Amino acid sequence: MRFSAVLFDFDGVLVDTEWAIYEAWHRTFLAHGHPLPLETYTQCIGSDFDTWSPKTHLEELTGRSFDWHQLDEARQVEIRRDLEQAGPMPGVVALLEKLKAQGIPIGVVSSSSHFWVDGWLEKLRLMPYFKTVVCRGDAPRIKPAPDLWLEAIRRLELPAGECLAIEDSLNGVKSAKAAGLNVWVVPNRTTACLDFSMADRICASLEVAPL
Repeated sequence: MRFSAVLFDFDGVLVDTEWAIYEAWHRTFLAHGHPLPLETYTQCIGSDFDTWSPKTHLEELTGRSFDWHQLDEARQVEIRRDLEQAGPMPGVVALLEKLKAQGIPIGVVSSSSHFWVDGWLEKLRLMPYFKTVVCRGDAPRIKPAPDLWLEAIRRLELPAGECLAIEDSLNGVKSAKAAGLNVWVVPNRTTACLDFSMADRICASLEVAPL
């Protein structure tokens, strides 16, 4: 099937940011005597801490409250260090070039902030590929609600059923399906443990995505 537009999630699809974030959270949990299994942490991937909060979970496990401002700052330093040399996920640039050559509009739809997403797209020189970038704040609700996807297809003036969403999280899949898009999943090392049976297709990587 030829799609009228292809919309990519950002974290974990275009750049492998999620593993560094998870590892930093895991270190925080271990420092306070508890592991953080991937199967637990993935509840917030693709969304935010309103869906599931590692902060609330750690306080419940320990029976303590924490100075989250200090811990958040230290964790961000670790994440920036671990992502310093990060580049696009395998197959990203080749696929973007292919879609561009076919004249298919491309977008990004992310629950993260524009500061985060736009900063990465500019740093990796990927921004020129995208006709629209929709992030937190561009629609009333983030994933797993469908609002961000609906805003993207509104901007592109295309029917949802003609568009493809490429995701890596269950929250993302649920939101794109609720918006009426076709959904392909490219699991990564953070989300490979999830059940993506509701997706239309599962691809091992973008290198083999049949577009």
